Amino acid sequence: MTGFPRARRCTLSAETLDRPTTTAVRDSPDRRAVRRAPRWRAALRRAAPALGLFAAARLTGVLVLALWARHTGRSPRTLLATSWDSGWYTGIAAHGYGRTLHGAHDMILSDLAFFPLYPALVRAVTTVLPVAGGTAGLLLSWLAAGAAAWGVYAVGERLRGRATAVVLVLLWGLLPHSIVLTMAYTEPVMTAFAAWALYALLTRRWLWAASLASLAGLTRPNGIAVAAAVLTAVACELWRTRGRAGSRVWAAACLAPAGWLAYLLWVGARRGDLLGGYFAVQSGWTSRFDLGKGALLFVREMLGGPTQFGFAMALLLTGAGVLLFALVVCGERLPLPVLAYTAVLVLIAVGGSGFFESKPRFLLPAFPLLLPLAGALTKARPRAAVVVIAALAGLSFCYGAYALTLARMAI
Repeated sequence: MTGFPRARRCTLSAETLDRPTTTAVRDSPDRRAVRRAPRWRAALRRAAPALGLFAAARLTGVLVLALWARHTGRSPRTLLATSWDSGWYTGIAAHGYGRTLHGAHDMILSDLAFFPLYPALVRAVTTVLPVAGGTAGLLLSWLAAGAAAWGVYAVGERLRGRATAVVLVLLWGLLPHSIVLTMAYTEPVMTAFAAWALYALLTRRWLWAASLASLAGLTRPNGIAVAAAVLTAVACELWRTRGRAGSRVWAAACLAPAGWLAYLLWVGARRGDLLGGYFAVQSGWTSRFDLGKGALLFVREMLGGPTQFGFAMALLLTGAGVLLFALVVCGERLPLPVLAYTAVLVLIAVGGSGFFESKPRFLLPAFPLLLPLAGALTKARPRAAVVVIAALAGLSFCYGAYALTLARMAI
């Protein structure tokens, strides 16, 4: 993490750990075998416990959903593959853009609100494999969720060590809205790009980080947070080198926001308003950035009378996200690129209006928010940690089943 402001510096850097030691050790057969083995394989072995816990958590969540869905006469596959936004993504994959619906309260719902990379991947899978769009979306999301969990572990290990990284991945897989990670939604794909982009920044792989940031920007609107992390890292590097950064740094600054900007400009050109066209589309969905004014008005109305459980949970979880961000800022002292990424995600989730019930889902990619809790559980007594994790698991599994079978609002 050389070059980025941060709280602590490890006594041994990654470069130090990679250097050969004595000649005898360097030339030993065991050392030669380790050196020949791919680094990614060793990294995967270190991450295996975390990935196993994540898989167990998500498979249990899907099993609970499946049992409850069968009890209510619903198809688990249909719920996971076609609920809410999943239908829009599979529709774009099958027919391209051009669908518009008119909803209540003068809402104009255009599919141009959905970014193109995930539907393009779904279409590619259906072209290669004999599966429907919903199944292709599930395959992509499950693979991406595994890649994202590995990336979350890699970032957590780099920042706080192996034990905290394992707990971090488990907590991320047990969030109340983590059922989304096993749905045909874009959050797993974006989080995979984001986590590995952050890891690339922390290991100073500029072009890898920028490329992944560009892909994240083609996946979701809040993918711009990954570009913000890259641009923050570039600014830190320019400050460190007094403006004499290499060509890769400048290339990363140009490439990172390219995907996000390209889609916004494409929608703008299609709508006849180059800079404002995409935001007009979002306005038709009642989604706009107003620094939280619309959200506060919604909360005031919600607290003034009876409300649905999903809205109350959204308020509780969004408030918890803000509190965790305050703890991250005050106590974790993260590298500035990681902090910038998290701050932009929180700002977009809290400062946007429309679809209040979806705000916790918008915070799913903000996994650094869980670092304070992961660190506390790592240091806690085993019995206390088990109780907390078991309670979170129960909430996650039950809320996932509720959100897809009983709730009357989008997740």
